[in-house]
Amino acid sequence: MKTKLLWLSSLSCNGNVHSFFNYPQLERFLKDFEFIYHPVIEGNYSLKQIVNEDIACDILILDGTMEEGLLKADVPVEDVIIRYAQKVKKIVTVGTCSSFGGMFLDNMPNRYGLHFRGEEPHYKFQELKSKTISVSGCPIHPEVLASTLYSIKKEYEIKLDEYLRPKEFYAYTVHNGCTRNEYFEYKVDNHSFGKLEGCMFYAHGCQAPFTNGSCNKILWNETNSKTRIGHPCFGCTMPSFPRENLYLTKKNMGIPEKLPLGIAKRTYLTIAGISKAFKIERLENDLME
Repeated sequence: MKTKLLWLSSLSCNGNVHSFFNYPQLERFLKDFEFIYHPVIEGNYSLKQIVNEDIACDILILDGTMEEGLLKADVPVEDVIIRYAQKVKKIVTVGTCSSFGGMFLDNMPNRYGLHFRGEEPHYKFQELKSKTISVSGCPIHPEVLASTLYSIKKEYEIKLDEYLRPKEFYAYTVHNGCTRNEYFEYKVDNHSFGKLEGCMFYAHGCQAPFTNGSCNKILWNETNSKTRIGHPCFGCTMPSFPRENLYLTKKNMGIPEKLPLGIAKRTYLTIAGISKAFKIERLENDLME
């Protein structure tokens, strides 16, 4: 039997909608799941029917930043969420906007993620928290969303972190699995955008060492990731996204202001001093020379 999904958008750029279309097994997915409503995929029900009637549904997927007073087909989105939330097995927030507020917060107090506003808890839908799983990202990784939905369908236990994200995908940092880790370890930062060589943490704002995500373990389109093509991680799965100066690593007296997760400053300075003492010629040269 197909699991019924309702994809409901609030303030959204539709990036998550289109990212999900890149799921390599989408055809197979649609044999196991049915969208009673989706912003792009044609379904059996109109948005007007969804917001005014009670259509059978198993999982409520929320996309985009919540906003007080926002209407869908002349009905407050908050009312639609509350009504369907009572009936579904699980609620899944897709993307950083619905999880934390994201791009559309813009210092407006009437906007928020379902359970968080940035790093701070938001209590408007507190009674729904036990039903909620967050799949953050800007946009979401399609395989992470699909795997989460399959886990719900098969009633697997899903262990969550403090932001309600599945630990299976968010217990790691994006730095885990990065092909540039050797450059990071030896403090080789001779990177130019798009090149294979050098670490982007020291000069180009790469957030991978303190961003929870599986981008370098589960490749996008089964092919690549930002850091593999020579572009810094923006930290898009985190509640602090987006930050200012995305391509800049803030430093104090040459030391990065923000250090990798779990590393004390004294320890970092000791390791950095030792690593800088090494001169490894092969790491200083272009790989394809």
